[in-house]
Amino acid sequence: MPKTGTISDGRERVMTGGRRREPLSRERIVEAALRIMDEEGLEAVTMRRVGRELGVEAMSLYNHVADKEDILAGVIEAVMAEFEFPEDHEDWREAGRRAARAWRALLKAHPNVITLMSHQRKPMTSIEALRPMEHALSILHRTGLSQAETVRAFRAFGGYIQGFVLAEIANMFGGEDVDLVPRDVAQGLPLDELPTLAAHLEYLFHCDQDAEFEYGLDLMLRGLEAKVADGTS
Repeated sequence: MPKTGTISDGRERVMTGGRRREPLSRERIVEAALRIMDEEGLEAVTMRRVGRELGVEAMSLYNHVADKEDILAGVIEAVMAEFEFPEDHEDWREAGRRAARAWRALLKAHPNVITLMSHQRKPMTSIEALRPMEHALSILHRTGLSQAETVRAFRAFGGYIQGFVLAEIANMFGGEDVDLVPRDVAQGLPLDELPTLAAHLEYLFHCDQDAEFEYGLDLMLRGLEAKVADGTS
């Protein structure tokens, strides 16, 4: 059984066989919570579960975090800090495309963070966590949009990417390896009453998700280009 010991500054160390492990810290707590969220789901992140992951009692965590909400806020900031900034491009369209791809990749790496973000009511304050927002806003503002329209475009693109990833995770689009419409699905639908759906059913079950993402992103970028061109922003 792991043994715990306390050192003079109040931090708790975990010892196994007389050997000391890394002292407990907010960073280690957040890392453990993120690992649990990715592997077991958002509901699995509790003070007790995080403590068990770190080999300490749940009460020990309160020396470094306020509560579970504090940990989850840290998880969001940790995920945002993982954003891999793509190489910039002088053309805002290509720069925006690269940023959108990077954001999608990050959300797919931590799929539960979208749900977690929807539950948060406090704004992020970490500089590292806010840098991706700064990056996206700077690209959109380069189009010549006003500040208000820049934010509106930012929200529209963010909504598209998050919505796409949610559908992708839920496998709502089907996949590349789906060659035929499942018979049980086709047989269970009143296709004579849904002729348009029936005509498109095969394509609804078969898709290249990367290609579908690029298609939607292209529509978004063309729409923004038209918005910029009409000069009403």
